[in-house]
Amino acid sequence: MRQKINSLLIIFFLLTAGMALAEPKLIPPQNAEISSSPPFDFSVVEKIARQLAAQPYVKNTEMLPESLINLDYDQYRDIRYKPKHTLWQEEELPFQLQFFHRGFMFKDPVKIHIIDKGLSYTVAYANNLFDFGKNQFSETLPSDLGFAGFRIFYPLRKGKELDEIAAFLGASYFRAIGLGQVYGLSARGLAVDTGLTRAEEFPLFKEFWIEKPSKENTKLAVYALLDSPAMTGAYHFIIQPGVKTMLEVTAHLFFRHGVERLGMAPLTSMFFHGENTDYFIDDFRPEVHDSDGLLIGRGNGEWVWRPLSNPRQLQINVFEDTNPIGFGLMQRDRHFEHYQDLESKYHLRPSAWVERLGKWGAGAIYLIEIPSDAEKYDNIIAFWVPKHQLGKDQDWVFKYRLHFLLNNSPEPSGGKVLASRIGGGGTDVLDGKRRKFVVDFASETLHFLSKHAPVEAEISASRGRIINPVVHKNPFTHSWRLSFELEPEAEEEPVNLRAYLKTGTETLSETWIYQWGKP
Repeated sequence: MRQKINSLLIIFFLLTAGMALAEPKLIPPQNAEISSSPPFDFSVVEKIARQLAAQPYVKNTEMLPESLINLDYDQYRDIRYKPKHTLWQEEELPFQLQFFHRGFMFKDPVKIHIIDKGLSYTVAYANNLFDFGKNQFSETLPSDLGFAGFRIFYPLRKGKELDEIAAFLGASYFRAIGLGQVYGLSARGLAVDTGLTRAEEFPLFKEFWIEKPSKENTKLAVYALLDSPAMTGAYHFIIQPGVKTMLEVTAHLFFRHGVERLGMAPLTSMFFHGENTDYFIDDFRPEVHDSDGLLIGRGNGEWVWRPLSNPRQLQINVFEDTNPIGFGLMQRDRHFEHYQDLESKYHLRPSAWVERLGKWGAGAIYLIEIPSDAEKYDNIIAFWVPKHQLGKDQDWVFKYRLHFLLNNSPEPSGGKVLASRIGGGGTDVLDGKRRKFVVDFASETLHFLSKHAPVEAEISASRGRIINPVVHKNPFTHSWRLSFELEPEAEEEPVNLRAYLKTGTETLSETWIYQWGKP
């Protein structure tokens, strides 16, 4: 599982992080029946997905020329789309498109269509749309090679200069950013059997339809057809860029057969090390991560913060719920000095918040943390798994909004966790028997509470013993600090910790949870 996830995401991140990309020919409908049909809408994609699901899965057997298959990363990155061919550039539309070439890891052809006045026009591939750099190919590239994906541009700042705001490339991966952000974590259309002992399935967005915008449009509609051995899917994205970029997503899935673990609204990120890493990392940077915590708004109104970690062994946490407010992989720490990285700019990586639309019913949010020895690996995965089983010949509609943002909203009304730190406990910190946990909480209410206020902590551990709990106000930051020590049992099993601040019966903070395992 890890090898596949990591390799796709590493390449996707690097390719969408600054590669210059090119106006292609649009092939119109070829017959009178299509030309006189009703205007294109989501129902067309749903019909295609439904019909496809009734047929056996057919794996793509279209082979790329060897010269494209054998490209390494640097050679593939040297294939650049020519900016002068950017679609809708001459018309000065607010949204403009560029396309990715096939090759290297991105072998599958992806059909891309433009919807104009209700009709679907296919974007035709042509070699002259691309600058191949230093690459020398031994054979002539086919004229119908097709694309691997596309990226979207929009003017986020004053003036006519456009900013890249989203990209779709590789399997069902996509990512987006808002004003002042740099690419970080990714989203996927679907996660199938992720985190099981067998290899997971990677569905593919094999076809896209993009509605041509008007000059007044501030939203872009994108339709996608998903295909995999287990299912097909019709997807509708409404993309609204801005200070934060929002995607409203409707997924209509049609099943060829049931799956053991269906992951909806999946997010994939990276956590190499941070303030809570309690083993040595030989790195000049204090912290390295795209996200530092999982935020959950539970259906009962409770807010939960789970700091991320880079564990020594695979960790899978399951948070059962019914109709949660939402969940997200967040980057709360926005201080450059905590990262000291001028190139990666981790302090500007977006948080991604999944907002529930409609009724999700009963299910669980899964958090999977994979041991990683380098920052190039995306080792964090979070998604929603419905409780009800979906099998052959069934279909299901799932809706949500996906927000890419720099600030930390949505936030709980009470105190939120600012930092989680771990170190040796007891009078002899070198004996390694006890672990000390320090958690900082902050909110407007906590800021103005007197240091003499009767603030205390509710703390629990799944095993071991909690000792020396202390809650006091930090006079320098006006936040409140909880510290306690864990005296673990002899067993090697992980310990699940849980804590929140309160005064009397009033809850003052979100719930901090953590899974600690022996190094």
